[in-house]
Order: sequence, then structure tokens, then C-alpha cells
Amino acid sequence: MTQAIRTPSRSSEETYADQVMGFTIASRNARGRAVRLDRSIDAILAAHDYPPAITHCLAEALVLSALIGSLLKEEGSQMTMQAQTQGGVIRLLACDYKGGELRGYIDFDADRLNELGANPSLKSLFGEGYLAMTFDRSGGKGRYQGIVPLEGETLGEACESYFVQSEQVPTLIRVAVQAGPNGCVAGGLLVQHLADGEEGRERLHVRLDHPEWDHVAVMAGSIRHDELADADLSLEALVWRLFHEEDEVRIQTGTRLERGCRCSVEHYRSIISRFPAAEQDEMRDDDGKIMVDCAFCSKTFEIT
Repeated sequence: MTQAIRTPSRSSEETYADQVMGFTIASRNARGRAVRLDRSIDAILAAHDYPPAITHCLAEALVLSALIGSLLKEEGSQMTMQAQTQGGVIRLLACDYKGGELRGYIDFDADRLNELGANPSLKSLFGEGYLAMTFDRSGGKGRYQGIVPLEGETLGEACESYFVQSEQVPTLIRVAVQAGPNGCVAGGLLVQHLADGEEGRERLHVRLDHPEWDHVAVMAGSIRHDELADADLSLEALVWRLFHEEDEVRIQTGTRLERGCRCSVEHYRSIISRFPAAEQDEMRDDDGKIMVDCAFCSKTFEIT
């Protein structure tokens, strides 16, 4: 559903949590995504008893996966975010998005994490790390990947670098995480400067200092942490607060979001069947079963 917003409102049709909301500001050549995760993120985090710093990091990564993954237009496409490190406390971070389904997992060194204190920096968590963004586009449109260093204060800043370096698209990203004894709420905002769109003309996003983008970036950058994580503030109202002076902001309610671990006995049996018979025999226990642990959902699958 696409509509224009000009004044704040409150109705049952507004978007609050576990759903992507897209928006465009045609007069400024900009587009964006806003998202807030509530029940979906609690379901993902419940699979592991993560300490606060790891919970915060994974929550941020899941918001980024929803924001960036929802940019894919082809149904059935998948976006995967992976961070691997050299000497970092976090050994592996993996998240993906496909058709509104989110999943994520972090493998880390608990002893080294305890030495970092309550609020470790991105560099202390990842060390010399790299962020890989992989896009599998359905419909035969192929796969592409971009890799950038894990630099900056947040994962969001690393993703901004990805869009500038790999896609040459000026991008602003903001993420907020609020975790407590009653669960976690995480919100995010992504805004991008669009190309001019006409073949043979200079693309607007080549000029990083374009005045239209400068204006949009300043407005979007004024978003506050508490607004992004406010479960009582609709995403429509959030965008209206930022851009209410524009002639028109068009919004589009997008895909609903949920935990989507796609593991199953059939899935793992299909993978194992590709191994030679001798290797399959080595995987079996004394009872002739192959036990597979899923890191995403923390379940064990018995393959006979």
C-alpha cells in the first residue's frame, strides 16, 4: 500500500513493529527504509543466552539485515551479512534476510569478552575484521558481493562504507537498541540518495556534495536513539517528524518480519547426500545417526 503523508496521524493502519516501511522523497531524489524489531528479535535472541554486549551487536546486525535486505526487489532474493575477524573477541557474525525472514548468530570468546568491560568498542570486539555483504538475486539475476573493513564506531557505519565504496550510493544509517529484562526493541533508519535515472546524464549520486542529499542527510541524521526504539511511535510518525517540511513524502508498507531459521531434517539430509558415501560414514555415531547442530536456532537434528 502506497500513500502520501503530510500530517501526523494515529490509526490501526500505521506501522509499529516487525514490519518494514519504505518511503521516497521525490523532490529530494531520496529513498529510505524504516524498521523496528520487537517480537521477532526476541525470538531470535532466545535461542542463545548472549551477554549484553553480544545481544546489542546481534540486534544491530539484525536491524541492518532487515533494512538492507528489504531493498532487494525480486521475490525470493536473499541478503547475507557476515563479519569475520582476525584476533577479535567475536569470531563470526552471520545474519541473513529472505522474504521477511530474519536469522542471526554470533560466535565469540566468552573469556576475552569478560575482560573488555560493559561497553566494548567495535574494534575491541572485531579486531581487524571485514564485513561481507552478499546478495543472491532470484530470477536468474545472479549473485554479487562486497567486502569492506569493519571500521567506524558501529556496524551501521561499516554498512554506510559498503554502499559508498561498493555501490557508489551515498547512504545514511542509524540504529538504536534498547534491551532489558522484558525483552529487546531495536529500530533502524536507512536513507539513500538516488541516481538521476536517465541514461546518458550524470548520475546525481556521483556528486557526494549534492545539495539535495546534504539536506536529506542533515534531516535524517537528527533522529534520536529514543525515537528509533520507541515502541509507541509509529514509523509513519517517525518519518513525518524528520521530513514534515517536504512537499510530499510517499510511504509504502512492506514485508512483515519474523524469525526464519530455514533448517530442517530434509534440508540437512539434502546437504549431506552430496558428500561421498565414505565421508557420510565418518559423520555417523555408533547408532548410525548423523547429529547436526544448527547455530541459528540452537537445535539438534538427527539425520538417519
